[in-house]
Amino acid sequence: MQKENLSASEALEKLKKGNQSYLAATTNSGDISPKIRQTTCDEGQVPYAIVVTCSDSRVIPESIFMAGIGELFVIRVAGNVMDKHQLGSVEYAADHLGTNLVVVLGHEHCGAVGAAMGGNPGGYIKYITDEIRAAIGEEKDEFRACCLNVERSVAAIKNSLGIKDGDKLKVCGAFYHIGSGEVEFLD
Repeated sequence: MQKENLSASEALEKLKKGNQSYLAATTNSGDISPKIRQTTCDEGQVPYAIVVTCSDSRVIPESIFMAGIGELFVIRVAGNVMDKHQLGSVEYAADHLGTNLVVVLGHEHCGAVGAAMGGNPGGYIKYITDEIRAAIGEEKDEFRACCLNVERSVAAIKNSLGIKDGDKLKVCGAFYHIGSGEVEFLD
């Protein structure tokens, strides 16, 4: 039987509180104990938020939000772009794990956004930069380009999964300031 999860607004407040703790922290206070590992192994996971973010090694949602094992369902892909794989992962966490909040977390100094703004890369990277270019157009300001990219992913999730205002599942965008550690929620 699925446990009842936090509401979207309760999950958002928990993320904000966790980020405030993170700003001055030197270690993560999230529970990574043997006990929680065994509990989540035996009883399953009940993450309170889905975080879609970049693969950048400086962007670690479990640390940024001071979360432990089983608390966040994290989907990472360069440039936090959405395709059917990421959408399927969001859908799984919402439908099967009862998670009510999705946060698309962009960040400053994003290499994928920079690549989309600055050139025409080849290889498989082009699939990522083409998605980002569709979001940012001719935008030259890095912060604004990152926010436009987040907005596109938020819209893709809402549209693809048929999420409307008033639904239990909420989707919002956020921007992580790597230098300060602060998360700015965009909605």
